[in-house]
Order: sequence, then C-alpha cells, then structure tokens
Amino acid sequence: MSVSTYPLRFGTVGAPQSAPASGTPAAIEHIKLLGMHHLEIAWVQSVRVSDDMCAQIKAAAQKHGVSLSIHAPYYINLNSQTDELMRKSDERLLAAARKGFLAGARDIVFHPGSYHNQPPQQVYARARDKLLEITGILRGEGVDVLLRPETMGKSAMFGSLEEVLHLSRDVHGVAPCIDWAHLHARRGDGSFNSYDEFAAALEQVKAILGESGLKTLHFHMSGIAYTAKGEKAHLPLNEADLRYRELLQALLDYGVEGTAAVEAPLPFHVADALTLQATYQRLWDTRQGTDSATESENAEE
Repeated sequence: MSVSTYPLRFGTVGAPQSAPASGTPAAIEHIKLLGMHHLEIAWVQSVRVSDDMCAQIKAAAQKHGVSLSIHAPYYINLNSQTDELMRKSDERLLAAARKGFLAGARDIVFHPGSYHNQPPQQVYARARDKLLEITGILRGEGVDVLLRPETMGKSAMFGSLEEVLHLSRDVHGVAPCIDWAHLHARRGDGSFNSYDEFAAALEQVKAILGESGLKTLHFHMSGIAYTAKGEKAHLPLNEADLRYRELLQALLDYGVEGTAAVEAPLPFHVADALTLQATYQRLWDTRQGTDSATESENAEE
C-alpha cells in the first residue's frame, strides 16, 4: 500500500530540517521524498507571504500530492481584553486564512486564547461569537477554509477538548485541531495517556460532531514535558511518556481519517514523524492482514 492510500496522512509542523533548500515549495518536495504526504506551514510569528508565493506553494502541493494546513500566528486570542488587541488578533487570523486559502490549504490551526481569570462559560460565548463573525467574513469573500482551534496544554488557557468540540458544533466553518500531547499535559498529573482515555476522547468527537468528525480529523502529535500547571515544552518521543502506540491503535480502531502533523523539537522533527507514520502503517497493515485472513477462513467454511 502506498503512503497516500492510508486513512491518515502524516507530516511535520514546519519545514523538515533535512530539506536541502529553503522555502515552502522545497519543503513540500522534501516531504514527498521522505515518504510523507502532509505539511503544516508554520506562519507562527506573522503572515508575510506574497500572492505569487502562495501560488507557487499551491502548485508544489498539487504536483507532489501533499496536503497542507496552516499554523496561524501564536498571537491570536478570541478573548482579547481591549478593542485594539482584538482587532490585531482578528487581522492575524483573517490573514492566515486568506493567504492559506490562496496557498491551497483548507485547515487553519490557531491557539484560541486565554480565560483571563474569567468564567469558562463567559469566555466560550465570546469565542463563539467572534468565530461566527470571522467565519462570516471569510464566507463573504469566498475563502473556503476550516478554522481549527487547537486544544491547549495548560488549564489556564481556553481550549479544552470539550470547548474545541462545542465550537466546532456551534459554528459553521470551524473544526477541531486535537493536540494529543497538550491534552496529556493539560491534566498535569500524567493522566490522559492510555488507550481507554484516547478512545473516550474519540467517543466525544463522535458524540458531538458525528461520524464525519472522525473522518475529517486534523491533529498534532509529539512528546511533551509538563508540570502540575500543564505544558512546559515539546519533547522527542524517546524522552517523553506519551503512549503513542496506544493512541495510534485507538485512531485505527475508531476509523479515524485525516491528517497528523508532528511538532517534535529539532533535531528529532523528521525522525519522530517517520516513527509515528511507520508505527501507524504497521498497525494498519497488521489489521488488514488479520481481516483478510478471517475473510478467507469464513469463505472456506
């Protein structure tokens, strides 16, 4: 089976460090040479890309069969506390969506913001209303993208799994970005790190978004360091406690389809992405072999 025919497409967040040339088109070509089929373009500081470069990125992705997502700037907060900060936050998210669409990406990942010591229900309502406003602007412009709020790794940050899933249910044009390492770190106690917990999260996706939620999933994977307050830093898999094989098995068992973007720190970036992809594909191939053998036995009876 070729990589592109697996239900999940793997890639890196940001250009692979082993790419022989700079620039996103070169990163896309290198992703394909590595045997992967997705790239999350990291516009995490600002969106400074010309329309011409967007066209080049789109052409490269189409040529090499690589799907694209965008990680929007970090400085987005759906709960900004002043009009000026909110205006700048809106501009950053809109710019990532507009340029991402021109570049051929449909998934626009962003960090949704902070509670600022306000009640979660109040922050949720404000975030929902802001996303209704922004998705309306984008639809009016013909910008066909999905805004994907990311689950966050600290309990002080807006972005629990439930909040992200409910935003995706309540706002047309919004879908989740599940960062599995963030959910593990958010608890701060080492939990959310077993097959049963991963499966329960996927049950939530199905309950709130339906079967289609499992078939169009975009998520992040990596190791992570954390304290009782949550996320400290991303880690390579071989230094982390994330039970990624159990997570991949749950994704397989629930028939999840979509894209997996790996954001391990350098120099483990590519190695961890390839490890996760290879582990998933081995689990998939084993499942297919077992299913084929069962079908053959049933046919003989």
